[in-house]
Amino acid sequence: MEGIEILKFQDDSSKRVVEDISEEVPLTIEVNGQELATLLCSPDHLKNLVTGFLFTSGVIPDYTALKSILIDTERFNVSVAIEGDGSEFVFKRVYTSGCGKGVIFHNPMDVIHKTRLEDGFVLNASEISALMKEFIKGSPEHTKTRGVHSGALATRERILIFRDDIGRHNALDKVIGEALTQGLNFTETIMLTTGRISSEILSKVLRCRIPVIAALGSPTNQAVKLARVANLTLAGHVKGSRMDVYSGEERLLLR
Repeated sequence: MEGIEILKFQDDSSKRVVEDISEEVPLTIEVNGQELATLLCSPDHLKNLVTGFLFTSGVIPDYTALKSILIDTERFNVSVAIEGDGSEFVFKRVYTSGCGKGVIFHNPMDVIHKTRLEDGFVLNASEISALMKEFIKGSPEHTKTRGVHSGALATRERILIFRDDIGRHNALDKVIGEALTQGLNFTETIMLTTGRISSEILSKVLRCRIPVIAALGSPTNQAVKLARVANLTLAGHVKGSRMDVYSGEERLLLR
């Protein structure tokens, strides 16, 4: 966050105050010497962001394909070495509905139609509600600025990883990047997000084979349709004991 002087109006008066504002930087990613993409993001947990972005965008098949990540925080440039040359991704960009014109390197439909999740993981609806109550209190920056989205990975009992970013896609990529670094198993976890769920958000979750995503926001119609094809549990408008379940309700128990 950066303190910036602003003019604050209230009723019939005004005053100058210094207010904390969320930071935004352009992060350029080079893979094996070739510029791949520039992400507009928050300037923290950049290694997590790059790792998660390369995985969920289809540039690397898994964490072991990463050979090195060198981050220049003065120029906000990241130099990545991966197995293979990565050249096939330069012309395969798909621009998304994300904050700052997100980009992925595959069609979300391709990922979803090749993947159907198994039914084994079940949980109580009340467990999602309890996790969301904890989740929405987890960001001091959001409390101060209202300028970031949050994402988290959780088990039934607790939140494992929590990350903020100005972009909802980036927040999830940071969470996924840290989970990959830790070698976590995604198959019995829940992804939490403050943002809406669009098809590319769903594809990020599905690529990890995470069976449940719960959001404060709404899903798009394509996200709902694709979640149903993939047998992924999608819950939106989660607040208090209320939620709307659009797909995969078989995983949820009332008690």
